[in-house]
Amino acid sequence: MATILKGMKWMLRHDAPLLMSPRPSFHKYSWLAEFIGQIRNYRANTIETTRIAIAAREHLFRMAEKEGLDFDLERRGILHLYHDRAAFDKAAIANALLVEAGLDRYPVSPAEIMTIEPALPGTFEGGFFTPSDSTGDIHKFTRGLAQACERRGAVMRHGAGVPEVHASGESVSVRLEGEGETVAGDALVVCAGIASRRIAAMLGDRVNIYPVKGYSITVGLGDEASRAAAPIVSLLDEDAKIVTSRLGTDRFRVAGTAEFSGDNRDIRADRIGPLVRWCERLFPRMSTASIVPWAGLRPMTPTMLPRVGRGKSDRVFYNTGHGHLGWTLSAATADLVAAQIDQQLGSR
Repeated sequence: MATILKGMKWMLRHDAPLLMSPRPSFHKYSWLAEFIGQIRNYRANTIETTRIAIAAREHLFRMAEKEGLDFDLERRGILHLYHDRAAFDKAAIANALLVEAGLDRYPVSPAEIMTIEPALPGTFEGGFFTPSDSTGDIHKFTRGLAQACERRGAVMRHGAGVPEVHASGESVSVRLEGEGETVAGDALVVCAGIASRRIAAMLGDRVNIYPVKGYSITVGLGDEASRAAAPIVSLLDEDAKIVTSRLGTDRFRVAGTAEFSGDNRDIRADRIGPLVRWCERLFPRMSTASIVPWAGLRPMTPTMLPRVGRGKSDRVFYNTGHGHLGWTLSAATADLVAAQIDQQLGSR
């Protein structure tokens, strides 16, 4: 309930971590109602998400090594930072759930924070450190993965809309918009981001996904002073709801905010501004002269867990709704879906 109250207060600030468009939408408000109803399942959902993430990490590393994927991988851990004692003490409750799920995550003092990441100012009350966390460039990873799939015989169709999908007892078919082509097969896996809800409806399934917009900036570290001033360890500032990662030697990624405004991809200056100001406040010697802004729509379910598994048709499967944890969870959920397909169709 405290999270709901905080969210309501944030709605009154245009630069808050959470922004809710006042425009009425049945989908938005029904999704929020389901989300509130899932608060009672917070403990179970948190543990399940953590376990999937731990399994996914091992799948991802094996895949990258086997296929020779180069994506600026760094295994330096992540620091969760807290500005006041009350927030830090409250975070210990959530930390207990993560540890119960198997995550190596422990509290650190202000002095230990400075040892782990010397670039940080000494203004935090405390934090939690996860040494096993890793970062990388998801654009490089996905492009490398796509090339690996093509080497193994996959055929890619990029930029094609999906106006029609059909499933019967014998096969499935997908019509590709613009190409005039219908692709048929034995099974269909729907992992279409925010479009998964529309595609699921055509197949008679309900997949309640809402597009929650997130923003990021990539700071170009074009000079030696900026490269030295930018942190190397990943950070998560709990008060600002901002997470960072270092991409190679010359880029610093800063992401945050959640915006409920439907299928809107506009990049708003008043949402980018807080990310820039956060950089300038914590790392004043890092130049923000070169910044690339970005916004994307996260496919969120009310449970905050992805929808993984079979639909009404025994030839339709879902691997979608990962929200802001797409890369974190996807390698494990893909493995789960693949196993289900083998079990379902292999017995025929």
